[in-house]
Amino acid sequence: MAALTDDRIRTRAPATGLLWAVASAVSFGLSGSLARGLMDAGWSSAGAVVVRLLIGAVVLVPLALFQLRGRWSVLRRNWGLVTAYGLIAVAGCQLAYFNAVAHMEVGVALLIEYTAPVAVVLWMWLRHAQRPGRLTVIGAVLGAAGLVLVLDLVSGAQASPIGVLWALAAMGGAATYFVLSARDDGGLPGTVLAAAGLVVGSVVLLLAGLVGVVPLAASTAPVEFAAVTLPWWLPVLALGVVTAAVAYVTGIAAIRKLGSRLASFVALLEVVAAMVIAWLLLDELPSGIQLVGGAVVLAGIVVVKLGEERRRDLPVAVEPA
Repeated sequence: MAALTDDRIRTRAPATGLLWAVASAVSFGLSGSLARGLMDAGWSSAGAVVVRLLIGAVVLVPLALFQLRGRWSVLRRNWGLVTAYGLIAVAGCQLAYFNAVAHMEVGVALLIEYTAPVAVVLWMWLRHAQRPGRLTVIGAVLGAAGLVLVLDLVSGAQASPIGVLWALAAMGGAATYFVLSARDDGGLPGTVLAAAGLVVGSVVLLLAGLVGVVPLAASTAPVEFAAVTLPWWLPVLALGVVTAAVAYVTGIAAIRKLGSRLASFVALLEVVAAMVIAWLLLDELPSGIQLVGGAVVLAGIVVVKLGEERRRDLPVAVEPA
């Protein structure tokens, strides 16, 4: 028996993985506009995130229980993975991002957080000796340049050292999400990992709110978007079902098919999706330079994909199982 030591085997089903990755990016991208509407109606950002994770957990737990079918030993064997996923990839990432935007502009915080693909590449290089190829490096540079344009940061922005540190912590949480989601060697189904992670993350954030680490506030006022006014429960429901339950399940499925490295670059589409959705829901029309940035991000993803396809065709290193 032999065990594969890197992500190359995961690119055997790239088309399906890419579809899952795009679905996850769009689902995650919807969260910003929905949360913005709720916050304008009186919700705190932490309150919106807590209800998002709680509803996502409620949706996924029954599906996870069905998948387990009483095989609790699978969950016990992977308790460390589940705990780390919920604490770091879900709750920790969210808390770090909230603290970052409290000290700096949202665009700058997002830019730092979305350098996570670079962190994933470095981790795979240092931990698994998967040295990035030339195309991967070029794709990373294109992706970073595209994000700068999409977030419209070319005019310059101020950032505090504390805010930068929190944003780097959020980047670490995002990178952890990609790395941990790729781990399927313990037999833990993706839906179970997502459900358990959301449960852990929502409980931690709820406790953080109760002790005053983050402010929790909610409102039953109608939520206004660009062309429609909705009852509060409708965007809350969409926030939990679509941007938590659907986003995390499809994201894990994508990562397990594409590998953490390629999936992390495809996830850059979340920023582009968020921009388009904000245009539709909030009437925030993207500028010409943002549209160019979106095209550059897509180009970077294509280049990284080509690099991963080239890696797939190379001999795969094996080690005794």
